[in-house]
Amino acid sequence: MTPKQPFSLHYTGLIDKYRERLPIAPGVPAVSLGEGGTPLVKLHNLIQFLALEIDLYVKYEGANPTGSFKDRGMTVAVTQAVDEGSRAIICASTGNTSAAAAAYAARAGLTAFVIIPEGNIALGKLAQAMMHGAKVIQIKGNFDQGMALVKSLADAAPVTLVNSVNPFRLQGQKTIAFEVVEALGRAPDYHCLPVGNAGNITAHWIGYCEAAGVPGERTTAACAYCKGQCRFVSDRLTEKRPVLLGYQAEGAAPFLSNAFVDNPETVATAIRIGRPQSWESAWTASRESGGWFTGVSDEQILHAQKMLAEKEGIFCEPASAASIAGLLVDLEQGRLIPGSTVVCTVTGHGLKDPDTAISSSAKPMTVAAEEGAVKAIILDNIG
Repeated sequence: MTPKQPFSLHYTGLIDKYRERLPIAPGVPAVSLGEGGTPLVKLHNLIQFLALEIDLYVKYEGANPTGSFKDRGMTVAVTQAVDEGSRAIICASTGNTSAAAAAYAARAGLTAFVIIPEGNIALGKLAQAMMHGAKVIQIKGNFDQGMALVKSLADAAPVTLVNSVNPFRLQGQKTIAFEVVEALGRAPDYHCLPVGNAGNITAHWIGYCEAAGVPGERTTAACAYCKGQCRFVSDRLTEKRPVLLGYQAEGAAPFLSNAFVDNPETVATAIRIGRPQSWESAWTASRESGGWFTGVSDEQILHAQKMLAEKEGIFCEPASAASIAGLLVDLEQGRLIPGSTVVCTVTGHGLKDPDTAISSSAKPMTVAAEEGAVKAIILDNIG
């Protein structure tokens, strides 16, 4: 008897899943680590604890291969770089971009050069870039200075720039919108995001516009999002688009003041950016969606990070928690319609920045190695 052919559900990454919606030439093999397909988790405990009158979900991007949403953009950018014959890539990074660039370069057999600000990168992210074999260059300056350097180097040296100024990066990141629509069966009413370099809020709007099949409504600035790389296909995934809400740390909030910040400061290192590269397109995404930007303090960010971990079991890095912290501020001010469906993109895993997590948590309780001593603690701490 001939055995039946096994039925395979092997997931091979977002390029293979969404190839018809991405500007990758037919037949070009994807440089993939199985990115995408991240969980959309409904928050039951937090809703009950805070008595919120919304349906709240988080899109947990920490489940990507290198632990952040950057993998979505990097698979497309590196695949395109390989197809164009590139032998090396370069990026400036506060951490997550460097980790993703290094991993996908290793997968593709390319050399990765990453420029990071000295002393301003979480160790979990630096460890990733180093372990993947990237050539790590620390500069005595901030991310914005590093970004200026790599943009000039991309013109002066034989390397492909893979920061979000590369339009293929945003094309990969737009797939978050597709996955949210597929999971919910429609677009949410509001979609909340942390905003640093502003590529992600731009990419989300690209994705929702394409999912709704509305290229005709785009302004010239909006079409500049992807420099003509957008792909509108005939099957519409949703009838509407969400309001996009962007949240920034108060010490690094150029969208709040409508002016660049020369010396941004925040515990949320991933959004410690004062000169966002997607400045115009982020404003367009906010305006076209009917959204707004809100600032949150470092204290609010760390409180939201801890609350999400303790109440829902979702451990994210501080920058990710800005989406939750900002949402709570807007809800307190009555800016959202009760009963709405809200999705927060949680951009990176908490292990990206273990030092901050440990410093803001209760210290371990030390007792004698005796049953009675441990039992006493158990009884004192059972709710």
